[in-house]
Amino acid sequence: MPAFSSSTAAPTFRSRIGCDARSGYYAVPRRYRLHLALSCPDCLQIAVTHSLLALDDTLPVTLLPAVPDAPEGGHLALRPLYAASAHQHRGPTLAPVLSDSWTGTIVSTHTPDILRDLARRFGDQGPDLDPRDAEETIEAIARLCEQDITAAAQCAGEPGTDPVARANALTTLFDALDHLEARLGTRDRLIGDDVTLADVQVWVTLVQLDTVHRHHLDAAAVHRITDHPRLWAYARRLTAHPAFGPHLDLDGIARRHHARCRGEEGAGAAVQIVDWAACVRP
Repeated sequence: MPAFSSSTAAPTFRSRIGCDARSGYYAVPRRYRLHLALSCPDCLQIAVTHSLLALDDTLPVTLLPAVPDAPEGGHLALRPLYAASAHQHRGPTLAPVLSDSWTGTIVSTHTPDILRDLARRFGDQGPDLDPRDAEETIEAIARLCEQDITAAAQCAGEPGTDPVARANALTTLFDALDHLEARLGTRDRLIGDDVTLADVQVWVTLVQLDTVHRHHLDAAAVHRITDHPRLWAYARRLTAHPAFGPHLDLDGIARRHHARCRGEEGAGAAVQIVDWAACVRP
């Protein structure tokens, strides 16, 4: 059953892919489909994970428009799935969606669950993106990205934010970047020697920080953000990886941002941190 956080919110579907038939949903090649808009950071995480695990033949992907095309802010193509999955659904039909082709309904819209199920239920032949002994560390880095980088950057760039609140948000943001910079002091990856879900989340977070949140910060704040050379070099290396960079829809991210954003552009808008397009290997 979908869970609703309010009368106007989209339902959050939280079913999981189990390891055997008793779970109802179990890993079967081509039974499930991902519906993704690459301009959305959650969808971008899933697309990168899907490529790292080489799941093209196992789990098909349908790409959605960069800018949601439904009046309520969702995607028109997802309306039949939402209607079949939630009785009298009237909210936005949002991506990402993991759907079940056998029933024509939604399995999950919850990004962390989808990522973990891809890694643990469909990733037998690929890299171990979600090692059991690193689960707590991966979750801690996810919280750091969501709360101390993304939420803090949004607060700092929000029009009308109290100066004290803005200063506190920037301090939180800089401290989080400092933490990641320190983790990369003696290694190329955040955890161990191989790519994990933590690397995927941090990379997407850095993409958003530079392509979206930077536009609402002043030049001094952006200069402080750039002052993490190991972190941004790491972002460039990952962008050159064939499972990362090719999914970057920079034009789509910009169009989605401008379609949704009502804030003021800050002085830091002109200070691009990474030339993302130049980092993508042809």
